[in-house]
This record gives sequence, structure tokens and C-alpha cells, in this order.
Amino acid sequence: MSSGAVLPSGYDAESAAGGTDSAFRVTVPASTANLGSGFDTLAVALALHDVVEITRTDAAPRTARVEVTGSGAGEVPVDESHLVVRVLHATMDRLGVSPPALRLRCTNAVPHARGLGSSAAAIVAGVAAGYRLAGLDVRAEPVRAEALRLAASYEGHADNVAAALFGGLIVAWNVENRYRSVRLEPHSELAPVVFIPGVESATHTMRGLLPETVPHSDAVFAAGRTALAVHALTTEPELLLEATEDRLHQEYRGPAMPETLELVHRLRNNGVPAVVSGAGPTVFALPPGGELPDSSVVGDFEVRRLDVDRTGVRVDRMS
Repeated sequence: MSSGAVLPSGYDAESAAGGTDSAFRVTVPASTANLGSGFDTLAVALALHDVVEITRTDAAPRTARVEVTGSGAGEVPVDESHLVVRVLHATMDRLGVSPPALRLRCTNAVPHARGLGSSAAAIVAGVAAGYRLAGLDVRAEPVRAEALRLAASYEGHADNVAAALFGGLIVAWNVENRYRSVRLEPHSELAPVVFIPGVESATHTMRGLLPETVPHSDAVFAAGRTALAVHALTTEPELLLEATEDRLHQEYRGPAMPETLELVHRLRNNGVPAVVSGAGPTVFALPPGGELPDSSVVGDFEVRRLDVDRTGVRVDRMS
């Protein structure tokens, strides 16, 4: 993370803090990362959204009351230690604005710990809310690069948070600890399907299953498939089955989620481009024409058809 926020010319933190809405809504999409061999590099935003309603209150500054419904209800903190609040406070501190007292109502549709970017959605919600309370638009050109770096510094990589911020297809990378990304327009015929299991996984645990090194031939294979995936996702989806092949991470993680990997193999054997979504255990598929073959699902999975989210995070005033 850089040493100071990059702000628009003429930005005045004191005047910005007093001129913001008293209540607004942040809507953030889910995301699926890796997409085969594009480990920590490729991600797509999905039309499954967490919604955070934020209202100023008259309580002591920097305090927060949080209500949570949906995923994580009864499990996540409901005070200032909630992830959205922590990121919101850090964002405002970085912008030189004192956080007011707030009430947050979180309606979470993105399942937690399933490989669909729930932590990235929370982080982006906090960053977007912090910018809004500071009188700034998180997606505006003068600040979007810094907003991405701030969000990615919490996540540890930029793929999911960039997809949540900007929507569409993301290519992410890191230059000397400065996170960057470009957004590409996904092909109009993509028809995502996710297979969500009842079990959870932890990203740090799944990363611990990966080897320190891979054979040179596998690295070459991954480079080719990642480049092909960018082309297939944007221009020629007929190539997606080959483009989403992987040798970097999925098989290594298989022992921790055997039903997930079995489903990936079954779908692919039936001609359906399918991958582990993020660190799993959700499976992400792009069936041609949106049609799944009969008897393609094994195990206890919830099957959901989702559109690509092409917008990213939205911040709207509440009446």
C-alpha cells in the first residue's frame, strides 16, 4: 500500500466530511477468481449481491451498530470490529476524514467461505462507503486506482476486489507491491452457473496445500491457458473448455474438497468448461448456451444460474 492516498486536485477533507448523505446504500457483486490457470490474476464479477445500508447516527464518533441478515448472520461481529466497518474507518483515516457514528444494515447474499468473493465484497463495501462519507466517488477516474490498491492491501491480491469494484472480467497484477488491474468486457454469450456446496473452506488453508514450486512444463501450460482464457472469455467462448484447463492449483487442493473436484471432472468430461471458484469449494461453470448435461451434478450442491455483473460496486442515496 502506498504511503498516502492519491486525491483529486483541490480536495478538502474538512469540507468533504460535512457535505455527504446522511444515508446511502452500497451494493457489491460476488466474484469468481482464477478461472482455471489464471491464479490470482483473472476474475469475473457475478450478479449475486451483498447490500449494505449505511446511516449516520448521533452516537459517539467511530462507533457502529451492525445488523446482519443472510450469510454470516449470528456469526460475524456487529460492532466496530465488523470487516466492513474496519475497512470503512481505515479508508476515511487514509483520506484524512474522521469517521462518524454509523448504523449498518447488511443483507448478505454472497455465501461466506465458498470461493465467491465474500471477503472481497465486504472490503469493497467498506472502501466504497469510506469514500462516499469523504465526499468522493470510489469509481471516479482520479481515485479508482488508489481505491483498488487500498482494497487489495486487505485481501492480499487484487483479482476479487477489482471485479467487485469494476465488474466484468478483470486481469490483475502487482508491481512492487502496487496492485493494478484492467477491466475487459466479457462476451455477451457467457452463461455462468455456480454449484455451491453446503461445506465451507478457508482460503489460507487452501493456499497451504499448494507446492512451493511447479514443473517448468506446468508453468508454460498455465501461461498459455491464461492467455487463451482472456481471449475465450471476451471473444471466442467456443475455446473455453481448453482455456480453463489448469495444472497450478486445483488438483493439489483436491484432497480437501473431493466432491468439488469430482464435479469439475464430471462437467468437463461432458464438455462443460468448469473450474474451482477461487479457493473453492464452489464450482464455476460456463456451459455452452447455458445448458447443462443430464446427470452432471454429484453430491450436495445448490445450482444457481447467474448473470455476469458488468457494473461493479454501486453507491446510491437512500430516500
